[in-house]
Amino acid sequence: MTLLDLKKNRDLLFWSLHALGWVGYAISQYLGALLYGKPIEYTQVIVIITVWGFIVSAPLRQICRWLWRRPFKILIPVALIIAYVVALAWRVGANWAYQRYDPDWQINYWTELFTGAIQATYLIACWMGLYFGVKYYESMQQQREAALRASALAQEAQLKMLRYQLNPHFLFNTLNAISTLILDKRNATANAAVTGLSEFLRYTLDQDPMKKVTVAQEIEALDLYLNIEKMRFGDRLRIDFAIEDSATDVLMPSLLLQPLIENAIKYAVSPREEGGRIRIGAHLTGGMLQLEVSDDGPGLRDTSRLKNGRGVGIRNTCERLRVLYGENGQVSVTNTQPGLRVALTFPAERATPRETTPMTERHPFEALPGMEHAARSIDRAGASGPKGSL
Repeated sequence: MTLLDLKKNRDLLFWSLHALGWVGYAISQYLGALLYGKPIEYTQVIVIITVWGFIVSAPLRQICRWLWRRPFKILIPVALIIAYVVALAWRVGANWAYQRYDPDWQINYWTELFTGAIQATYLIACWMGLYFGVKYYESMQQQREAALRASALAQEAQLKMLRYQLNPHFLFNTLNAISTLILDKRNATANAAVTGLSEFLRYTLDQDPMKKVTVAQEIEALDLYLNIEKMRFGDRLRIDFAIEDSATDVLMPSLLLQPLIENAIKYAVSPREEGGRIRIGAHLTGGMLQLEVSDDGPGLRDTSRLKNGRGVGIRNTCERLRVLYGENGQVSVTNTQPGLRVALTFPAERATPRETTPMTERHPFEALPGMEHAARSIDRAGASGPKGSL
């Protein structure tokens, strides 16, 4: 059996370390007996004390597991009390062994069976401290591994967003709209459109995948993307925001809603001549933040396709939430007849004042004239270029 196999088998690892610790105690006692010239019978005392200590300390594993989940102010005093009780039981057996096999040890009163409990408490407390130390180290390792997995998934999501969402169709339609504005001598509008596109590209490229942003900051980034899409679809793309004020300063993974909105545009807006409406919501419920993206499109015949991870955007979102929040991160996909609703739920975490700094001081698409004209021009030019949505 290799060391890796031993680490994976938690029960075998515990009992091996537990036995090794008491064997080490027995060896130290035996060397001390040789140093002080104890008779050979003293070896029996060492064996009894060691075996008894192994037995009475074994239940500490379950006790420490229970204590590990308790607050620190409860863990310390309760651990000390338990260490003293176990040490007291151990010393009773040890003192009996001394009285039985060590001629130099005599007990005159039964209360003397409890002597040495305070000194033994230090040994038991060290046992518990070592257990908590190993537990803490493993917890830190698990958090580090989870952070590494989350970082890899976030970077993958960021790259996939650029690959699947900012594809040539999207860039073609956006640049075609800008070209139309320039030909119509709407230079100020074209300049603002270029600024908006560059801001969005800069955000997607520069945003740290592991850095959480506030809901308000994520909505700002979505505004950049959605206003670019409005250049393509004009009145066909209708957006409703339902963001609670209490949710605006709650932290969330960056670029989390982007693939969901892309799906809504692709399936609920782009194929329909009349377009569609997308609703983006955020609210707090019992200490949990719930984000949702819904549309009024045709919906999905079998929502299990998304829940089972067959949709790239949903699969990525589910995996990011699982790594970052474990079982507390939930994704639900439901048909709303008409339309589809995707809801994300995870623990709410308030941002510090420094983290609530707006992404931009000025929205590059504010009061953008000529947008409707650009959208109509794109529709006319659509026949000569690639079609489709993100």
